[in-house]
Amino acid sequence: MSEKTSSTTVTQPTERDLVMSRVFDAPQEMVFKAFSNCAALMQWWGPRLWPTKFCEIDFRPGGVWRYCMRGPAGEEAWGKATYRDIVSPERIAFVDAFTDADGNETPGMAQAQVVVEFAEYDGKTRLTTRATYASPADLKSVLDMGMVDGMTETWDRLEEFLAKHA
Repeated sequence: MSEKTSSTTVTQPTERDLVMSRVFDAPQEMVFKAFSNCAALMQWWGPRLWPTKFCEIDFRPGGVWRYCMRGPAGEEAWGKATYRDIVSPERIAFVDAFTDADGNETPGMAQAQVVVEFAEYDGKTRLTTRATYASPADLKSVLDMGMVDGMTETWDRLEEFLAKHA
């Protein structure tokens, strides 16, 4: 599978991996920083109809980012990223999981090992995210939920955020 949605490139190099990549017209340090604090994340994380309404972050290896996106009918989608490795401003690695409001992982929901890489060239930044799921069925479940469209729209919002704060 390979697909280009707006300016986001999506590939599925293996049956358990989803890779999304996009070039942002902003320096690497600025794009990296947008991932490191709640003040920024709450302005761009989530699709337009599912903005982030709750955020707490401990941005360090071993730290956790908890967030909640709220849908148009008031429904909530809670998530948690547990940071494995952070190399500023080049890479963030974390375990991504769906949770309840108390931070407990949701049984039966796909969990992913995620690596986000930031590569600068000519004042722009290529952002590449690789999510590796435990099984092909787990990857299929998030694809069926609309992960590609949701992340593409999230990155559209990131692009707008970066332009506004340049």
